[in-house]
Amino acid sequence: MQLVRGIHNIKPEDFGCVLTIGNFDGVHKGHQRVISALVTKAKALNCVAAVLVFEPQPQELFAPEKAPARLCRLRDKYALLAELGVERLICVNFNLKFANQSAERFIENLLVEKLGIKHLIVGDDFHFGKNRTGDFAMLLDAGKTFGFDVTDTASCKMANCRVSSTAIRAALTQDNLAEVEAMLGRPYSIIGKVFHGDKRGRELGFPTANVLLKRQNSPLEGVFAVKVNTSKGIFNGVANIGARPTINGVRQQLEVHIFNFNDNIYSQCIEVVIKKKLRNVMKFESLVALTAQIKLDSEQAQQVLKHVK
Repeated sequence: MQLVRGIHNIKPEDFGCVLTIGNFDGVHKGHQRVISALVTKAKALNCVAAVLVFEPQPQELFAPEKAPARLCRLRDKYALLAELGVERLICVNFNLKFANQSAERFIENLLVEKLGIKHLIVGDDFHFGKNRTGDFAMLLDAGKTFGFDVTDTASCKMANCRVSSTAIRAALTQDNLAEVEAMLGRPYSIIGKVFHGDKRGRELGFPTANVLLKRQNSPLEGVFAVKVNTSKGIFNGVANIGARPTINGVRQQLEVHIFNFNDNIYSQCIEVVIKKKLRNVMKFESLVALTAQIKLDSEQAQQVLKHVK
């Protein structure tokens, strides 16, 4: 799949596509339904199926302290969209200059002049341009003027509940992993690169692979039984997601102790698949108490994972 990073990298040969616009955080079943419609329409019109996303996401620019935790990174989003048949991912740098352009310029300069869209699929609540003055009705009118069609994204419902990234985050905070898996169409996982930590886990007898959680925070926190996908295969493990209050941890990160594993995987990407929550993050009075609890967590995780695929 082609990745276009920045409007300045849109080339003349990229002109002409069927386009959808959104965050697509998590690429859940609702998103999958939209992408299916996108790919079908692109094939019918014999042009490229393209997705436009913003980095950072708008709320991360305007209200970073209130921005929701991301369900996946841009790299993960790219891979998931490619699997669904998307041919081009356009990543627009969302900054104040871009946010302050008029809705009319967004349509005429980006959608019409640079991308030459043939068909646009967006939510009927989609707003854009300075002060969010652009809306679905404006896009319908623009389509008549510039010769492209517009359709809205039908909500994907499950048990009378709209599938959304917000609903998935809520289910994660409630530790309802079965509901999360149903909405995503796959188990929830965190993917990231292993970096060198302070080796504290190794000193305690439980070496960990450390993954820094980008975009500030995680949608879930606690200690979990996990499956770990590595270049060496799939292994069981126990993971701590969040801060480390006992040893003055301040930033959120993922630490996973992989059972029966001694290979060097620094700088490699691993996928940590969340299977069951064991407990909340706790502060212990001493490292001795922490070590004893990690031993119990490991034993519990191993028992849980005996019955989990």
